[in-house]
Amino acid sequence: MSSAPTAASAAPDTVLVVDFGAQYAQLIARRVREARVYSEIVPGTTPVDEILAKNPAAIILSGGPSSVYEPGAPTMDPALFEAGVPVFGMCYGFQLMAQTLGGQVDNTGAREYGRTQLHVSRSGSTLYEGTPDEQPVWMSHGDACSAAPEGFEVTASTDVVPVAAFENDEKKLYGVQYHPEVMHSTFGQQILEHFLYRGAGIRPTWTTGNVIDEQVASIREMVGNKRAICGLSGGVDSAVAAALVQKAIGKQLTCVYVDHGLMRKGETEQVEKDFVAATGVELKVVDAEERFLNALKGVSDPEEKRKIIGREFIRVFEQAQAEIVAEAPGDQPVEFLVQGTLYPDVVESGGGTGTANIKSHHNVGGLPEDLEFKLIEPLRQLFKDEVRMVGQELGLPEEIVQRQPFPGPGLGIRIVGEVTKERLDLLREADAIAREELTAAGQDSQIWQCPVVLLADVRSVGVQGDGRTYGHPIVLRPVSSEDAMTADWSRLPYEVLEKISTRITNEVRDVNRVVLDVTSKPPGTIEWE
Repeated sequence: MSSAPTAASAAPDTVLVVDFGAQYAQLIARRVREARVYSEIVPGTTPVDEILAKNPAAIILSGGPSSVYEPGAPTMDPALFEAGVPVFGMCYGFQLMAQTLGGQVDNTGAREYGRTQLHVSRSGSTLYEGTPDEQPVWMSHGDACSAAPEGFEVTASTDVVPVAAFENDEKKLYGVQYHPEVMHSTFGQQILEHFLYRGAGIRPTWTTGNVIDEQVASIREMVGNKRAICGLSGGVDSAVAAALVQKAIGKQLTCVYVDHGLMRKGETEQVEKDFVAATGVELKVVDAEERFLNALKGVSDPEEKRKIIGREFIRVFEQAQAEIVAEAPGDQPVEFLVQGTLYPDVVESGGGTGTANIKSHHNVGGLPEDLEFKLIEPLRQLFKDEVRMVGQELGLPEEIVQRQPFPGPGLGIRIVGEVTKERLDLLREADAIAREELTAAGQDSQIWQCPVVLLADVRSVGVQGDGRTYGHPIVLRPVSSEDAMTADWSRLPYEVLEKISTRITNEVRDVNRVVLDVTSKPPGTIEWE
């Protein structure tokens, strides 16, 4: 199984984020891109010669959970700091830079977690020019740098840490003890941009137009005169991936929409109508509801459900491939499968650096080993907001581009328990009511998405029509997020929640209770399964 080159492979002025197991490594990469500079993440175990071979315009050393003086803690070859490439250390990366270059880092008992006041001692420095002398930052450390390396100027401190930032303009080396990438560091993005623009001399030229041009070129080179199929799910990701590949190879692409019976109410009709109208792409619809329901019969384990759905998707595609070839026997074979895989999908499936396998996404961890297609994943290095921008650039309508995320496995992972047609129909009705009321209340733009979950294996006692009922609970999971890597529950108006609850319990059979999920991510994921 192989993938097409991503936009990262040819992007000029690439910033490499060296990940030492930080919870914020992906956020650092995102913030760099928001500054219109392309970024990639590389493992903290990557040898320095391999890092430098990528010819980065700058390097950022991420935070991490280790202490630099502990046995087995991540280290860095000093050659990195002598290569002439601008380097910015954050938190652990800052301490690692300090220790490697002869500074002092130790456990002084000066622990700082959360919001902290930073005292800038040199307001005209490369990093801090134009920012206040006193500014709130977000700390997360138990060790402290008590002495900067020779040649470095200390530019900031806190009440308990004497060296909270240092700079060496001659060698273009910079570091801060805190996390400038999080929103709690009020001037963090400005500090990061100062490093990129002033310290590293990078021009902010990376745009979604670059992504499109680079992907179109690499896809054309990879596919040649062969053919590709793309699975449309009705979501933003697959729609944008299909539109991008179609721009590259035109009629060599056939989109396949698998009606697996796990979609929300009205979604199949939307795909057939809206997407085809917007792109003119050739669309083949496969009715596979019975196949998927049979495969899922008796299965309650969420990981097993995801993998079954992923496996059946591929098998349906292989069947569609044979039918497409049979319909045009003189054409080139179908060798490629287009997927709308995003960066968060890869990270959560264990493909990120220093991360655990949180869950198998059907298009990453759920793919069978004997896959007959070569993969084209033009969005694999992008976050959701970047995908939306690419979609807008490609001319897709707002109804598609701004659609709230919906998982590829569909409602199959929003039923806690066995998936049956009766349960799907019940959940479809509840979901449709929630979506309708959220839209009517103008909340669509206020939330990232609102999964509606059926607790199929749970029954609760209720009273309806003066009689005792024993029905299912429905869970509302409205969340706010920027990129799905982290999320918080959305504080929807009580009157909106009340209306949704009243309608669902009145209009949906076998449901007598609606509950609200108020868990952030972490510790919970956005989807329940």
